[in-house]
Amino acid sequence: MAKMNRRQFVRWVAGSAGALGLEQVLAACSQPAQPTTLPATPPSKGELASPTILVPNSPSTPTPNSQASPAQAGTPTTTSPTPTKTSPKSGATQLVVARGGEPEVLAQRAFAALGGMEAFVKKGMDVIIKPNICTAYHTYEYATTTNPFLVGALVKMALQAGAKRVRVMDAPFGGGPSEAYAISGIADEVKKAGGTMEIMSKLKYTRADIPEGKAITQWGFYRDILKADVVINVPIAKTHSLATLTLGMKNLMGVIQNRESIHANMGQMLADITSRVRPVVTVVDAIRILVRNGPTGGSLDDVKKLDTLIVSRDIVAADTYAAGLFNIDPQSLGYITAGAAMGLGTSDLASLKIEEINVGA
Repeated sequence: MAKMNRRQFVRWVAGSAGALGLEQVLAACSQPAQPTTLPATPPSKGELASPTILVPNSPSTPTPNSQASPAQAGTPTTTSPTPTKTSPKSGATQLVVARGGEPEVLAQRAFAALGGMEAFVKKGMDVIIKPNICTAYHTYEYATTTNPFLVGALVKMALQAGAKRVRVMDAPFGGGPSEAYAISGIADEVKKAGGTMEIMSKLKYTRADIPEGKAITQWGFYRDILKADVVINVPIAKTHSLATLTLGMKNLMGVIQNRESIHANMGQMLADITSRVRPVVTVVDAIRILVRNGPTGGSLDDVKKLDTLIVSRDIVAADTYAAGLFNIDPQSLGYITAGAAMGLGTSDLASLKIEEINVGA
C-alpha cells in the first residue's frame, strides 16, 4: 500500500470498509507495501485460490504400497500408484482393455473405442509397426514374440485407413532377422495383410539428439523410425531378467544401437528413448504372456493365455496397466516412474477414462 498520513488512512478506511469489509481492509494493511490498487468489490473464492501445480511422482519418491495384497492374475494389481494428477473421466476413452476374443477381433474392437485406426493413421502416411521379435528359437505360442495374427490385423487396419505403406520391423538379438521373422509367424501374416517386412540395415542407423533426455541426450536410432509418419508400438507382455517386465517402453530398445549400454540406468534411459521415438499408440499384446524365464522363455509351462489387449496413446498408462497382469507394482519399474516424471504419460490409472470390453460377451 502507498504510504499515507493518519488523516488519509482514516478516510480510506471509512470509504473502503463498506465495499470490502473491515477484515479485508485490515488484512490488506498488514501486507508488505507494493504498488497495487485495491479492488472495488471483493474477489471471488476462485480468484483467491492459488493455482495448483501438478507434478508426477518422482522416481526418487516411490509410493510405499509394497504391503498391499496381490491381485489375481489377469486383473490389474490393487497396488496402483498414488494419483499424480486429476482429470475428468468424461469425454474420450484414453485406454482400452479388450478381452476374450481372437486377435483380429480384439484389435478391431479396441481401436473402435479409440475412434478407429483412422484416429491414428491418415491417408498417404508412412507407417511402421514395431513388434517384439525376440529370437529365431520359438514360435509365437511360447510368448516371446508378438502374436503374428495381431500384427497382421494392425497392418490390414492401417492400410484400410489409407496408409501409403506399412512396414514391420525389429532387431532380434537371438538368431538372424529373416529366420526370426519367419519362425514367429509374423512374416506370413504381414505378407497376407499387404504389408512389408523390413530387415533393419546397419547402414540406416543415425546418431540423433534426445532433447528431453535426462540420462542420455544423444543415441543411435534406426533412421526410418524417426522419419516415419506413424510408429505403432506392439510389445508382448513378458518377464525380463533385468527390466522385470518387457512392455511398451522396453520394446523400443529394438530401434536403437548399443542396447547393452542401456542396462546401466535402464529405467531413465528407456524413458529418454521413448521421448524421442514417441509412438502414436501402444498395443500391449497380452494374448499370451510369459510369466517366468523371460525374455526368451522356452517352456509352455511359463505361458499364461489371457486373450487380452491393452491399447492407449499413453505408453506410460499402457505399461502401468500391463504390470498389473503380473501382480507387479508399477512403481517398482524404473521406466514407468521415469516416464511419468518426464510427462510422457501418467501412471495414475484412476485419472483416466478406461473402457473394458469383453469381446466374448
